[in-house]
Amino acid sequence: MSADAVTQLEHTLEQQTGEQWSSMVSHEVGRSSYQESYAYLWRDSAVEYTKGAVVYMDSGDQFAREPYFAEFRDRDVGQEVAMAAIHIVYGDSRADRTPEIRELASIWQWMSEVYPDTPRIIAGDFNLSPDNAAWQPLREQGAQPAITSGASTLSETDGQYAHLYDNFWYDSSVLDVSGSGIVQYSKLLGITNEEGRSTVSDHAPVYLSLGDAEPGFTSAEAGGDSDGSASNCIDLNSGSAERLDALPNIGPARAQDIIDGRPWQSVNDLTRINGIGPARMQEIQSAGQVCKL
Repeated sequence: MSADAVTQLEHTLEQQTGEQWSSMVSHEVGRSSYQESYAYLWRDSAVEYTKGAVVYMDSGDQFAREPYFAEFRDRDVGQEVAMAAIHIVYGDSRADRTPEIRELASIWQWMSEVYPDTPRIIAGDFNLSPDNAAWQPLREQGAQPAITSGASTLSETDGQYAHLYDNFWYDSSVLDVSGSGIVQYSKLLGITNEEGRSTVSDHAPVYLSLGDAEPGFTSAEAGGDSDGSASNCIDLNSGSAERLDALPNIGPARAQDIIDGRPWQSVNDLTRINGIGPARMQEIQSAGQVCKL
């Protein structure tokens, strides 16, 4: 989001709420032609910025887009929180994303040194579900995901959501998180997924509440079935490449192979795809995400 867009959003919120809002935006980050800025936006009557707004000095070039940090305080209860905003690289497969995810353990440690005694939150689009093994180094540092089920990206099929890529990671021993969830904004605004993807975003907002705070909007709490029978299961014969990519061991290339190999009579038939042997096929089946065939 550009600085101009954030300023416009700030003005719109002030007009709608009658309150003062503030924001700050990082410079454009990114090692390639695809660069973007991070932004923080807050309501002045409830939150104040305290210190430490900085883009990470990535001397080892570990991140395609370096994280953006800042510390804030709740004006009512005095709760301070150190925030890190990040957008993990997508790449061609999950293997391209895991190095940055593993490096978040170093970010977590760095934050404890820069913001000592302040609870930490890493927030962003991680392009990887929270149950992936690449998160283990961060888990070993004491962090955990706020949202563990559900999906936060808008599927190409209206009313359905795909991957759980957007999240917050925090330490539950020092931060009193009372709630978290995914806001299905297309339903909230009465628009189709296609309209939302083209005019707003292909990602649904996620939220995290502390203490007695409650969200001031209608939300869809993170949750869902895992037996493959729910409406959000992934159909091998009709699911989009984006939906298929949510399955274990399936990246963009294999998602296209699934589409090219239709129709499928059984999950077991996925062993026809190069690179999917019996063990990987069993992982896909055990995940419980595939619709019954």
